[in-house]
Amino acid sequence: MRKSSCLLLLAAATALLYACSQPGKEKITLAVIPKGTTHSFWQSVHAGAVKAGRELGIEIVWVGPEREDARQQQIGIVDNQVINQVSGIILAPLDDVALRRPAKAAADKNIPVVIFDSDLQDSEAFTVSFVATDNYAGGQLAGKHLGEMLGGQGRVIMLRYAEGSASTEKREAGFLDAIAAYPGITVVSADQYAGPTATSGQQASENLLLRFKDAQGKLTVDGIFTPNESSTFGMLQALRRNRLTGTVRFIGFDASAPLVEALANEEINGLVVQNPFNMGYLSVKTMFDHLHGRPVEKRIDTGVAFVSRANMNAPEIQQLIKPDLSQWLN
Repeated sequence: MRKSSCLLLLAAATALLYACSQPGKEKITLAVIPKGTTHSFWQSVHAGAVKAGRELGIEIVWVGPEREDARQQQIGIVDNQVINQVSGIILAPLDDVALRRPAKAAADKNIPVVIFDSDLQDSEAFTVSFVATDNYAGGQLAGKHLGEMLGGQGRVIMLRYAEGSASTEKREAGFLDAIAAYPGITVVSADQYAGPTATSGQQASENLLLRFKDAQGKLTVDGIFTPNESSTFGMLQALRRNRLTGTVRFIGFDASAPLVEALANEEINGLVVQNPFNMGYLSVKTMFDHLHGRPVEKRIDTGVAFVSRANMNAPEIQQLIKPDLSQWLN
């Protein structure tokens, strides 16, 4: 009995050792590092990542800076995940230059990197894939619709988001290129920045609006574009505070509950909406496929749509602007 028991134990140990040595048998842990953790956009990304993680049977570590200007904090988070020897890093870089070093360092240590939402400079040389909205096309969509709303005539201001944010810089470029197709429209300001929060965005918006008021307190501009959730909400609050909502055509970017409500109330005239849930889901799925030796696309477009009061109740739009995240983030 002793001999047979020993043989059984030896066989079990050998089988366990063999199983652990097989590719794809180890527990996969992926670190998903967003630009921030407070905006509803990132919560949707988180939910999509969790959904993919559950379907694929892998662990998702969600960790990111609270503020979207904390570059050094995000660099430290990436470095820590390399030390933790995660299976892969999925990163939305706060800065297209500053985050390049830690991302490349991870790749050099055989920890693959998928970039999402906002690109790094020269990322294709060392990353697995870039999963994101076609941000330039999204900006063009905003410019086209604002130009049509204004009938091709008027004065427009654009409040930028933050220097070094590749995603919003492309939206801003797309907007300016599209609005240039309307020779009767003049962009009278495009060099001011909202900053990383809705609070900083509101302050920047207050300052910008003040420059374009006449003696009676009325705006001397006809259209406004803001390129992300926090800048859009900041501008909305500034317009409300100055009792100017509805007096100007206003197109923003991204959807949160307050912005969707403002769209329904015609305080905002249109929102360019991404699919952050799909972005989180596809980022995890792409990394999973790469880890299992499957070919993946170097660039994956997660989609963009223009939402107005006219189409906001369509079922496909409702899925974008009012996603049910509770089943993934409870």
